[in-house]
Amino acid sequence: MDQKTIDMMGKIMDTERMGYAYVYPSDGSAREEYLIATTPENMANFVGSRFLSAQKMVITDIADRLILDTCGGFIDTCPDQKLCMEINSHLVPIQLGEKEAGDILQLDRKQADAYFAAEDRAVAMAEYGMECGMG
Repeated sequence: MDQKTIDMMGKIMDTERMGYAYVYPSDGSAREEYLIATTPENMANFVGSRFLSAQKMVITDIADRLILDTCGGFIDTCPDQKLCMEINSHLVPIQLGEKEAGDILQLDRKQADAYFAAEDRAVAMAEYGMECGMG
């Protein structure tokens, strides 16, 4: 795993809000999966950066509960209306071409899974070392 992946995971975790984003490309190619920071601005940048290329996007929290989904680049369902308004305050200017989508705190799902697997191995080795050292 490279340092760039570790650094991005640190940035995502620092937001204390993370979840998964599923992107269904307009061209019918395979679904893309990401781990992202689920702050309003980051979700707006994520959706806004794929505004024209995604047929549908679904963003969930880490427990896979729906935060929002899109249809044709526009928010379709967002159970938390206050959050929806916060996201739209960042997203609408991107959709109108008034500003570019900003940097996005995201990792490809495979990178995120590799990070979590390495973290699990490190914890297991530390626990194993503690058990062996105490005997």
